[in-house]
Amino acid sequence: MLHVRAIVHRMALYEILGAPELRTPVLVAAFEGWVDAAGVGTAAAAHIAGEGELLARFDAEELLDYRARRPTMDIAAGVMQEMVWPEIVVRHASVGGRDVLVLTGPEPDMRWRHFASSVLDLGLTFGVVSTISLGAIPAAVPHTRPTPVISTVSDPELLAPGDQVPEGILRVPAAAVNLVERAFGEHGIPSGGFWAQVPHYVVGAYAPSVIALVERVSRALKVVISLGSLPEEAQQQRAQLDAMVADRPEAASYLERLESLVSEESVPSGEEIAAEIERFLRQGPTAPGELE
Repeated sequence: MLHVRAIVHRMALYEILGAPELRTPVLVAAFEGWVDAAGVGTAAAAHIAGEGELLARFDAEELLDYRARRPTMDIAAGVMQEMVWPEIVVRHASVGGRDVLVLTGPEPDMRWRHFASSVLDLGLTFGVVSTISLGAIPAAVPHTRPTPVISTVSDPELLAPGDQVPEGILRVPAAAVNLVERAFGEHGIPSGGFWAQVPHYVVGAYAPSVIALVERVSRALKVVISLGSLPEEAQQQRAQLDAMVADRPEAASYLERLESLVSEESVPSGEEIAAEIERFLRQGPTAPGELE
């Protein structure tokens, strides 16, 4: 059993809050913000974590810009009440008999290198044997097709049969979760990531892509992860999107073009992914009623 004290590790930016018995734990990481289109990566991580025990908390004062990610305040009848601060935390969940540590929260605004080395330090403390990063990117894919998932790995030998990778060189703005993945990989700990391609016209949590990531993690861990209410949510969202498209001939025409361009097995090139992300940065997500 691991014995640690619940004190702030000042150099490592985190506080350990629990000391469970862990066997070959896997770290799953996803952050709000960049590379989290429609909140898919963080929603999948939260689903996996469930009501898991809070195991560690990072020092948000050192990592977040509160002007960009302001805490919320409850005011009751003019009286200031509770302040809720953004947090970057690690939860421990038992998933199909596997110990999983889930790291989630806002993407840090600063000290990325220090943060990544601190996550590695925490992982070594708890004996993490591999890591999985989760995220989502906007893509010119239709909601009528299964969500494509792209894989990244610290070593080509980690790719599983059927894993999809972008063709050629993919050069895009990096995310903090990429540094975490690299930190573990450079330390010799197998690390990989799964990135859902989300229809760029979808806003809000998109259940079909959340399911795709959860199922991909399930296969990687060789366990069964319950989907809970996600299938019902996916059906409802599909029905809503279908109804919106049916009411707008121009949207139906656009959807037909997407379906003609994308097959279930196709993987976009690095240039295509980069171009779509650049478009997303310039314009933001397109609402279903604004398909063109």
